[in-house]
Amino acid sequence: MPQSTSQNAETADARSLPAPAHEPQDEIFVGAFNLLRKAISDQVFPGASLAVTHQGQLVALKAVGHFTYDPNSPVVAPSSVFDLASVTKVVAATSMAMLLYERGLLDLETPACEIVPEFNTEDLRRRQVTIRMLLAHSSGLPAYEKLFLQARNHDELLQAALQMPLTADPGTRSEYSDIGFIVLGAALERVAAEPLDRFCQREVFGPLGMTHTMFNPPPAARPLIPPTAGPDSSQGGIVQGGVHDENARALGGVAANAGLFASAEDLSTFAHAMLQGGRPLIRRETLATFTRREPRPRSSRALGWDTPSWPSQSGKYFSAGSFGHLGYTGTSLWIDPQRQLSVTLLTNRTWPNDGNDAIQQVRPAFHDAIVEVLEKNL
Repeated sequence: MPQSTSQNAETADARSLPAPAHEPQDEIFVGAFNLLRKAISDQVFPGASLAVTHQGQLVALKAVGHFTYDPNSPVVAPSSVFDLASVTKVVAATSMAMLLYERGLLDLETPACEIVPEFNTEDLRRRQVTIRMLLAHSSGLPAYEKLFLQARNHDELLQAALQMPLTADPGTRSEYSDIGFIVLGAALERVAAEPLDRFCQREVFGPLGMTHTMFNPPPAARPLIPPTAGPDSSQGGIVQGGVHDENARALGGVAANAGLFASAEDLSTFAHAMLQGGRPLIRRETLATFTRREPRPRSSRALGWDTPSWPSQSGKYFSAGSFGHLGYTGTSLWIDPQRQLSVTLLTNRTWPNDGNDAIQQVRPAFHDAIVEVLEKNL
């Protein structure tokens, strides 16, 4: 069983949050904010919320746009809660893995089938798939499959993921894999003897004071959440407050690959902890282990986290020691320990459908604009 957070209570109460220092943000970051406003007018996304921490201070906390392109729809606020999509992989699943690893409960070299026997099949290669490989996206599992088309409930979808055939020998190829993280989530829950959402609420979100971070937002909160799919999308109707990822939805909204909802300010708090070497959650050595790029197979992947490649969605200035992650719905979190900088950008670029990927040009330009201003003025 996981350790109680009682040992974390004193640390959490005394933790240092990023000091609010965003009063002059509209003057300092006018160029970066205007990039987002132009993206809205170009219908890259209808709305965005952002947070920037720098050298221990929250230097930007801003929202622009509306929930949809209808000017009468609700205005996005700094407190708006977004579907994080795959940013779930680092804020929830990787955080859980780091905590279990630090407590000596999770060995990264343990084969997945030793923790989740259902992962074992007649393919003997599966016995070589380790927890490290699942975290580093080098397990040989495919990137994505529409398991929700056949699975009618949580158990059926999980079983389908656990039985998914390998498409490469383990450890020989890096391929970003949602399926691999679903398997990883099952392994983490077996080790902790507790569901992912309950563990993370007690051990991560609660201690950090992330009060607007959750799986499965309650019905009363859903009108306050920007929608991620319109009535004519492939989702079959408007998705608002429910997870956009259909496999995660079939898993009941709680999954290691997607399902977490959060505000930009909450993610800035999480990022601030990572910039303090993981305090008060984990030790600096644990964070270093998980954010160090894996040497084999060669890729930008660390353990759970991604690192800047070239070209990178983090832009051209984030240092080689930076780490972060993107989310399909238009979300991202990038952290640069060298600059003591974090940038959270939350959008719902999948509204009204996911055919527009122009955020791939907007996001790095936004990051560059932030760094250029900070290095010039602060």
